[in-house]
Amino acid sequence: MKTLLQTASTSRLRIKLIVACIVASASLLTACNENYAAMETVKQVELNRYLGKWYQVAFIPNSFQSMCIADTLAEYQLDDKDIRVINRCRTKDGSIEQANGIAKLVENSNNAKLRVSFFRPFYGNYWILDLDPNYQWVLVGEPSRKYAWILSRTPHLDSEIQKSILDKAETLGYQRSQFQISAQSNPLK
Repeated sequence: MKTLLQTASTSRLRIKLIVACIVASASLLTACNENYAAMETVKQVELNRYLGKWYQVAFIPNSFQSMCIADTLAEYQLDDKDIRVINRCRTKDGSIEQANGIAKLVENSNNAKLRVSFFRPFYGNYWILDLDPNYQWVLVGEPSRKYAWILSRTPHLDSEIQKSILDKAETLGYQRSQFQISAQSNPLK
């Protein structure tokens, strides 16, 4: 005879498996239905120059960053064939939230397209759409145009440069009004 504790544990495991299957199915269906307008990336990215710390200057708000209120940054580090991704931000209570992920280069993209995951085995598109020749700022997005980020090597970006990047985003099918300026009050080190 099963104990009440064993039954409860089995039920929780069953619920977790059902949720995992639903999420996996939804992700596969979404991937099968990716019929978006073409989007060009930069021609080539020199990976060693791209690695390092980037401050989020502006972004299209999304659910997975909803806890972040300020000081968002991303750091990219080479880890064998993959790229380690470390995202940090300050939350409402002042604490630091950190998410660790992995990025894989997409073949034949000249390093301009990556697949990033914070919850393996699920990966999302990370395309480098515009990049400063000196690697001081970047526009990152993906084909559905639901997500985009403007990143900079410094916590703040010149307003004319930022306007130019937003102009480029518009030519790629993004709506300027969707972008929100990121607060960088006390940049994380």
